[in-house]
Amino acid sequence: MKYGPTKEDLLVFGKYDASEVEISDPALRNYINLNPRVVPHTHGRHVRIPFGKRNVFIVERLINKVMRKEYNTGKKMLAYSIVKEAFEIIEKKTKKNPIQVLVDAIVNAGPREEVVRLKYGGIAVPKSVDTSSSRRVDIALRNIAEGARRAAFKSKRNIASCLAEEIIAAANNESRSFAVSKKEEVERVAKSAR
Repeated sequence: MKYGPTKEDLLVFGKYDASEVEISDPALRNYINLNPRVVPHTHGRHVRIPFGKRNVFIVERLINKVMRKEYNTGKKMLAYSIVKEAFEIIEKKTKKNPIQVLVDAIVNAGPREEVVRLKYGGIAVPKSVDTSSSRRVDIALRNIAEGARRAAFKSKRNIASCLAEEIIAAANNESRSFAVSKKEEVERVAKSAR
């Protein structure tokens, strides 16, 4: 008799296999966790561990970002259903595994350079710095969720369809995506501050 979850139990939302997903950017391989859970809800057990969020499944991190603002604050099941519906829309439109589309969107939406302000004798001077891989994933997820929220605000479209559109646009590296346009803006400012 075998104990533990079966392969069918570990499918995300009961449909999508995370084991077939490829991460194209080698710098992000250690920071995008693709080890599936039976339920994507870790109850914040990684909070006090340094760099613990890299042990959280990437779909759960997206759910947590969707849960952050406005009407969704603290409502994990509502955010869960939004992401589940968005994944169904992504699968219908792209005919690909939605987790692969999400990973591609994160790779394309994370800025590689940022600007910090250094003070030299009371004068603040902008300086370009490389962005860490962990921060790239954080910023990409935040901007994807923010872009979906802005698109759904005062709109007839629901948040799930806006989230699906944002993820698909970011995965295709289109500048109509909020996350990709923010990344390009940050990198343009950093390039001028080199």
